[in-house]
Amino acid sequence: MTVYIDPPSWPGHGRMWSHLVSDESYDELHAFADALGVPRRAFERDHYDIPSHRYADVVAAGAVEVSSREVVRLLTESGLRRPKGRPLA
Repeated sequence: MTVYIDPPSWPGHGRMWSHLVSDESYDELHAFADALGVPRRAFERDHYDIPSHRYADVVAAGAVEVSSREVVRLLTESGLRRPKGRPLA
């Protein structure tokens, strides 16, 4: 199982956020997030939003650190990318 996280560089709600993704399946991603106690409400279309204060915990649990550009590439190449503005299949 490999999941990936980008640096916490996305502002929102008074804090910075990272994106946690899988390049294999949503099931893999949900299982990893569940094991860390990340609530399902943090899942948005194709990724989990992770607050900056949880970044180190997620990396320590095994997420691979990648750039934000790499997150998009991984999702796109795996077929798991669900851009905003497109209906969910």
